[in-house]
Amino acid sequence: MNLSLLFLPVVWAVYMLLSRGAFLQLGVYWLVFSSLFFYSWWNPVYLLLIIISMVVNYSLGWMLGRTSSRSAGKLLLTLGVALNLAALGYFKYYDFFITNINFLFESQFPLMHLALPLAISFFTFQQIAYIVDAYRKETTEYSFLKYALFVSFFPQLIAGPIVHHKEMMVQVSNENRGLNFENIAKGLFVFGVGLFKKVVLADHFAVWASAGFDQTVELSFLEAWITLLSYTLQLYFDFSGYTDMAIGAALLFNIKLPLNFNSPYKAINIQDFWKRWHMTLTRFLTQYLYIPLGETETEQ
Repeated sequence: MNLSLLFLPVVWAVYMLLSRGAFLQLGVYWLVFSSLFFYSWWNPVYLLLIIISMVVNYSLGWMLGRTSSRSAGKLLLTLGVALNLAALGYFKYYDFFITNINFLFESQFPLMHLALPLAISFFTFQQIAYIVDAYRKETTEYSFLKYALFVSFFPQLIAGPIVHHKEMMVQVSNENRGLNFENIAKGLFVFGVGLFKKVVLADHFAVWASAGFDQTVELSFLEAWITLLSYTLQLYFDFSGYTDMAIGAALLFNIKLPLNFNSPYKAINIQDFWKRWHMTLTRFLTQYLYIPLGETETEQ
């Protein structure tokens, strides 16, 4: 038997046992420990990365929430965003840029062959949003324990959705603990739907897509369309399935995550599509990039 299949039920059972009495905080400690263990399972080396990221961003948020100096706040915010983007860029794009530099200038800079840390985009965006809100004085007093759970919560850590701190941290409270049979029923149903999307639909469409892209030298008109549509559906059911499983698993812990897909292929135009596809990323880009840039232009 694959022991990894026991991870979710064991973590859930222990959390529910701890949440029944006066040990809610101990239950949160258990969730944070389990989430970090889950993250380190693939590569323990990157466990230190996410811990350092959490400590640095929480500290910056704490300082931003208390500083009354606008110039000092801007400096701290700039530092925080720069550090987050530098870490993301280093692990995700270092070899890409070096490869292109070597090609353009016929240089021989060595590649790092870095393995991309799991979920680095997701926890980077979430923490950037947190420090920006701290700069705007829109955060409340959170403990580091709740912050660590917000960043590392294992159901949504790897594939999203991108969660806002206001959505996550307020749910870790005495009023939101213990067995909730309605949430359990909904969670198992949504998790099952996501699992069906991934295992039955996405994986089968992947076979046809791979056959078209990787194994066939020349495609007929019909085969080309089958390959194209298979890849399109594989991409959607893969990502949407993982997101549904995250939402369902979180409900088991009485935590509601935001929806991330709303039938995107029913969209009537590109704008409508991006309102339906990876909605939490669209929300992040709108609130923390598009709107602030618009406000800057207005001020000028």
